[in-house]
Amino acid sequence: MSLPVIDMRCRPAFLHNFFGATPGSPEHDTARWLNRRVGTRGSDKHFEESLTQEGFLKAVRDAGLSQAVVVGRHTPSQHLPNDTIHQIVQGHPELLGIAGVDPVLQGEQAALDEIERAIKVLGLRGIDLEPGFGDPARHPDDRVYWPIYERAQALGVPLFLMSGPTTPDPSFNDPARLAKVAQAFPDLPLVVYHGYWPRVQEAIGLAFRYANVYLVPDMYVFQPGSQAYVQAANQFLGDQLLFGSSYPFRPIRQSIDDFLALGFDEAVLPKLLHGNAARILGL
Repeated sequence: MSLPVIDMRCRPAFLHNFFGATPGSPEHDTARWLNRRVGTRGSDKHFEESLTQEGFLKAVRDAGLSQAVVVGRHTPSQHLPNDTIHQIVQGHPELLGIAGVDPVLQGEQAALDEIERAIKVLGLRGIDLEPGFGDPARHPDDRVYWPIYERAQALGVPLFLMSGPTTPDPSFNDPARLAKVAQAFPDLPLVVYHGYWPRVQEAIGLAFRYANVYLVPDMYVFQPGSQAYVQAANQFLGDQLLFGSSYPFRPIRQSIDDFLALGFDEAVLPKLLHGNAARILGL
């Protein structure tokens, strides 16, 4: 089956040591370990192809992606500046950028100003928040984030949230805490990276209740317990589930092939691989 694919979570290795930017470093070894952990076949050093911009573009093109989404971050432990994301994606129509902000670290007004600049000046396509990775960790319904949601909704761009088992305190990987946000901002697409895995059933229940909640299980869709994502997508969740490879922590092409083999109905696959993302990102 040949379908256009938008990869909603795809970062080059050179972006940060966390992604394996420095061969021989502990972070590089961790990137290799995580690749093995989530089912990479073949070389666990495959991501070294993207140690340069040219190599990253080649990886994206060789995988047959129509677009790859490069995500910025702004947390106490990792800052991927929005200008860096802009530099990576600028002039490459197959690459799209997401801006990272943190109103706690930056201050509310500075974060709002950065959102305006990232969207209107840098041309990035959405905003990334990571409440559970803050210091102290917070839930997404913390009122400190309310102005960020308001601004994203006013600008008509999606809001991306980090979840999943890498949250330093697993109690902050809680789908229920997004319900108030979804209810208060019904016109704001809330796109959840890692799909709240392993709390899959609760995440699906949240998305069942709120049509503006979108799940990107990315590399965790290949882990135990994730078949529920497939069952839900074949029923009511077909417009709210999106594909992501989590590259460089999993090969792009392998992830597409593995995704196609999970049991999604053929009628829903075009939405999951392309249509839902294109709609949310305004393509």
